[in-house]
Amino acid sequence: MNLMFPFDRAADLWPDREAVVQGDRVRMTYRELHARVAGLARGLSARGIGPGQVVAVIAPNVHEFLEAYAACAALGAVVAPLNHRLSAGEMARILDHCEAAVCLVHAELGHVAAEALRAARRGSVRRVVLIGEPPPGLSVPCPLENYDDVLDDPSQDPPHRLELTADTLAHLYYTSGTTGAPKGVMLTHGNVGFHALATIAELHLTDADTWLHAAPLFHLADAWAAFAITWVGGRHVFLPTFDAGEALRIIERDRVTITNLIPTMLNLMVNHPAIDRRDFSSLRAVMSGGAPIAPVTVRRILDRFGCDYVQTYGMTETSPFLTVGLLKAHMRDLPPESQLAWKCRTGRPFVGVELRVVREDGREVARDDREVGEIEARGPTVTPGYWRDPQATAEAFRDGWLRTGDLAVVDSEGYINIVDRKKDTIITGGENVYSTEVELVLYEHPGVLEAAVVGVPDPVWGEAVTAVVVPREGHQPEERELIELVRSRIAHYKAPRRVVFAPELPRTGSGKISKKALRERLAGG
Repeated sequence: MNLMFPFDRAADLWPDREAVVQGDRVRMTYRELHARVAGLARGLSARGIGPGQVVAVIAPNVHEFLEAYAACAALGAVVAPLNHRLSAGEMARILDHCEAAVCLVHAELGHVAAEALRAARRGSVRRVVLIGEPPPGLSVPCPLENYDDVLDDPSQDPPHRLELTADTLAHLYYTSGTTGAPKGVMLTHGNVGFHALATIAELHLTDADTWLHAAPLFHLADAWAAFAITWVGGRHVFLPTFDAGEALRIIERDRVTITNLIPTMLNLMVNHPAIDRRDFSSLRAVMSGGAPIAPVTVRRILDRFGCDYVQTYGMTETSPFLTVGLLKAHMRDLPPESQLAWKCRTGRPFVGVELRVVREDGREVARDDREVGEIEARGPTVTPGYWRDPQATAEAFRDGWLRTGDLAVVDSEGYINIVDRKKDTIITGGENVYSTEVELVLYEHPGVLEAAVVGVPDPVWGEAVTAVVVPREGHQPEERELIELVRSRIAHYKAPRRVVFAPELPRTGSGKISKKALRERLAGG
């Protein structure tokens, strides 16, 4: 098992098929992509990178990121993709923790990476390889080379692909740190390879597909597609930095067939003023994951894009998918509104994944769509643990099952529906309030673009349900009408006691709403 195999296979079966599109100037075939990957592998090998050594990548969604994933796999090296939205200090701690030997840095991020390297332990990173022209005044505390100079002569034979076991470490993904210090999630060649093949089966991926890399490649919302799409000879289209209008333009221009985005991105896209002027006839499916999505947004996705919608749920620790919102055959005969209700659920277990929803004592909850429990999972896509953190690894598992920290209900069809993160559940006056339930009601208001609900310390109630709302352009909903909307839909004690209006919501590096940051902001204000 070696994750370079999909790239070898694609170059053999589809050598002249267009593999990569980036902007108006970068287009290459699988033969050309394979030659660049082989050249990068030779170049890294010549600089001492081999089995088990860590190569950090700090870059937006560019084709060099894809090449790094493949070249490191060929050498048995470990890729550590860094969230480039982190501060320099946070990056430095990750570079020290993973002991990266080489750091691939995109020129746009050169100065923040340089600051991180100066803050890191001296000598821990031996070399920086810069993608693009160096920005003025760039200075790093170790040897610096240009990416294209590291690429060896592509006319030579590619390096031998190492035979690796499924347990060989392939990637280190550092969590966003919303609950404390980031942890390095270890994923093996077996984890990532099985997941890629499972997505091919679940989503019916073929060489006719064109994938849009719009969600960040440093995050598993998108990184899994680097391998799955290549395995079937599909086409990769790169959007370096997300912009809703540009994403819509690229879908039309490059005839994108499928992509996976986080709900925030989709919400911005379906509400973009240009959406009705674009042609989306190439799209066959749009997926979302990483956070719950409002039914009103799903309805807009189906209406505006005119394609299927698939909700996903997963974790970095599970490569990532644990569920997919694909309908069973008999559900596809239901009326559109009934189908929509199913599509808005979290979904049924992903191929190869064992999933259960359990009480505190480990017994499974009733399949009545009412009793809430924690999701646990096991299977070939589940991480072996956290990099050099046996305590965190032990705490994450119970009797071989990964404890996700997500609370859900399960129905008679075996589909789960997440109600909240354990840490985001609000306890007010002794009652549990699940923030997701309140948010979905708020999204029904036509003036609400985004909403997040958190608990704020309260001397009387313990926690007060508090909503932070970003109004849609041209709208200014009133606090009282939003509170009354929630009270009209669900129990009164679940309604916000306060609504705060904001121009935007704080985000994690992957673009998800950071409720930790919201709670801190509200508690301080």
